[in-house]
This record gives sequence, C-alpha cells and structure tokens, in this order.
Amino acid sequence: MQTGLQRGKHVEPSESELPIPLIDIRAATLELKREIDDSISAVLDRSHFILGPEVEEFDRAFASYAGASHSVSVGSGLSALHLGLSAAGIGPGDDVLVPANTFIATWLAVSEVGARPVPVDPDATTCNVTAAALESAMTPTTRAIIPVHLYGLPAEMDPIMEMAGRRGLFILEDAAQAHGAEYRGRRVGSLGNAAAWSFYPTKNLGALGDGGAVTTNDVALAERIRLLRNYGSPTKYVHTLKGTNSRLDEIQAAVLRVKLRHLDEWNARRKTVAERYLRQIQNPLIRLPVAPSWASPSWYVFVVRCPRRDDLQAHLKARGVDSMIHYPVPPHRQGAYTDLGHAEGAFPVAERLSAEVLSIPMGPHLSDEQVQFVVDSVNAFG
Repeated sequence: MQTGLQRGKHVEPSESELPIPLIDIRAATLELKREIDDSISAVLDRSHFILGPEVEEFDRAFASYAGASHSVSVGSGLSALHLGLSAAGIGPGDDVLVPANTFIATWLAVSEVGARPVPVDPDATTCNVTAAALESAMTPTTRAIIPVHLYGLPAEMDPIMEMAGRRGLFILEDAAQAHGAEYRGRRVGSLGNAAAWSFYPTKNLGALGDGGAVTTNDVALAERIRLLRNYGSPTKYVHTLKGTNSRLDEIQAAVLRVKLRHLDEWNARRKTVAERYLRQIQNPLIRLPVAPSWASPSWYVFVVRCPRRDDLQAHLKARGVDSMIHYPVPPHRQGAYTDLGHAEGAFPVAERLSAEVLSIPMGPHLSDEQVQFVVDSVNAFG
C-alpha cells in the first residue's frame, strides 16, 4: 500500500491526541502542499474571491467526475441538501422520507424548507434504507426521499428510483460521505434527480473549511440553485427569488480542484486499507461492514459493530488507536426532534446501530505498520 510516509513525504502528527488518528487531515494537506500553495497564490494574485473562475472550473470538473451535467457549489453540505429541496419546490405540508440513522443534517435540511422528516428504519446489514422500507413508510403527503449513501456505501438506487418514478417523487441523494463511490458501475451523484455533497475537511474530498455542492442532470433545477445560493440574483441588485447567501469561495474551490485530481488515487489507498481490515480482523465480538457485489464504497469511514462497543473504544484508546461513534444518538432521539413524538424503540435497527457502531482509523495516509497495529489491537479485544 502506498502512503504519504512510504512515498517519501514528511507527515506531521495529526491533531488527534492519539498516535494513530481516526483520519489524518494534516497529512493529506502536506502531501499536496506545493500544489495547494500555488493554487491559493493564484487566487490571491487575481483578488477575485466570490463566484469567480475557480468556482466555475471546479463545478465543471466535479460535475464531470460525478457523471452529472451540472454542479452548483454552495457553502456547506447542509446548504446543498436545503437548496436541493428548496429548488425542487419541497416545503410546508410536504413529507420527506429520511433514514432513521444518519447525520442530523439530512433531517435539518427538511426542517429548513418547512417540510416534515419521516424516518425510515435501515437495513440491518448495509445500514442504508431500502425501497421496500421506504414504500412502507409512505404517507399521503410524501413528496421526496433522501437516500443517504451512509459511510460511503451506496444505497441500492435502482429499486428506489423505480418506486419513486411510479409515485412522482423527487429523489435527492445525500452523497456527503460518498465521493467516488460507485453503484453498479455508475458514480453516485447522478443516480437521483439531484445529489447533495459536503466538502467538510474530513471528507474524501475535503476543503480547508466548509463547502458543498449539488449535482444534477436537470438544467432548470441547477439554474434555480444558482439563483438561490446568491440572494436569488441573476444579475447584481436584481433579485427574482427569495434566496440566501451560500457560496463556495474561490480559495476553497481552488483547493478542491487540486484535491479532485488526486481523489481516485486516495480512494484506492482507502480501499487497500479496507480490504486488509476485512481480511485480517478476526474477532468473534466484531461485526465487519458488508459491501454488496453491486457496490464500490468510497470507504469514508470503516465502521465495525460490537455489542460491547464502549469497552472496545476504551481498549483501543488505551493502545493509542483513535475511534469515533457515527452516530451515538439517532435524529429521532435528539432534543431537536422531540416534537415529532417518536418514542424510544420506534426504529429498533437505528437504535441498535447507535449502541454498537464504532469507526476505526481510515484514510489514504495510514502506513502499513499503522494498519497492522489497528488490526492487532481490534483482534486483541476481549
């Protein structure tokens, strides 16, 4: 496996307090430091910082990468979800089906447009929602579905799209964790009516701050999002829609253009790490993730399951191995959504996952020695 260390790069310690971090953001920046510095310097020289040539070029490149006709970059992953729904006309009185286990941004975007999130329990093996479960959760006012490609594993989209087509529903992929993931040989991001992306720094394609994008093949939808992200304005001081301010800045776009050129290589390194984990972690207390034959995950995180999850996390920490829970409290059990009235036990799979999942170190800059130490540490548990 090639890593930043083996390629002769000097890799500084991660910001994590533990010797083996969950994800080493600093190493990724240092590997490309010269390219990133040059790209930022070019922006500074031009002194054009909002909606300039870097954003235009990044949107063209990212749309092509995702297999979509259009990419509209925005200020964050949450904005991408929000503006995707808003541009599709989803709003008050509408229901939107969402996974019961996901980062809360998926739900918050629905709330931001005034619609109601309707949770759907995921499949216990893939942790993603299925077409059958979505159809069972349908309400008379369901207008849209947000299937999440959780942890970088694509949801099974063809049956979802077939069901949505019959019912006239808008499908917004939540691809925030799935940069480069493939479903039946097609990259996620062009499988639904639109897809929302996050470029948060820890992502496979991460900026040096917040950022996001919406990809779509719908020219009218793309143009509406362009207006909404920029005060609803097609021309300065002319406002045709009640928009907002959610624009990816030129420096972030320049950095993302550099990183996009390396994304496939970095994803290949992640896959190598994942394959070693799948092959070498052999502990009867540990349940490994499952990738169906039709899916090529991006391996944003590598999530194991353990009935003694908290003990496992403490064991790894004692050995210097970082880990994180994605996610410890499902959205329907958060204080922000007590108004929906979902009682404990309403979504048993999501609640079981929240008690068992643990993400172990993953990233393109793990050395062979680090991977082996993580394997040995997990195998030594219990």
